[in-house]
Amino acid sequence: MKRNLIIASLGFASLVSFAAGAATLVTNDQASNLQSMGNITVSQKAGVPMDIRQEISDKADRAGASSYRIIEARTGDSTHITAEMYK
Repeated sequence: MKRNLIIASLGFASLVSFAAGAATLVTNDQASNLQSMGNITVSQKAGVPMDIRQEISDKADRAGASSYRIIEARTGDSTHITAEMYK
């Protein structure tokens, strides 16, 4: 019983720590105090906004960024987003 509780607790802790490590969207004011790491882009045909946001966050994570800010967004037949990444 105690062993199962420990395993469940570790599983929950790993989920919380994983979510805490994801790059987050910041505002212009918040970004003014952060160090830029460069830009990333995502383009999709008829993309769902939450899927695009997740893809930008994933790209920022892979680049080692802790946060990002959307600096360009174009929609029409396709969607194109450019974001600046920050440490």
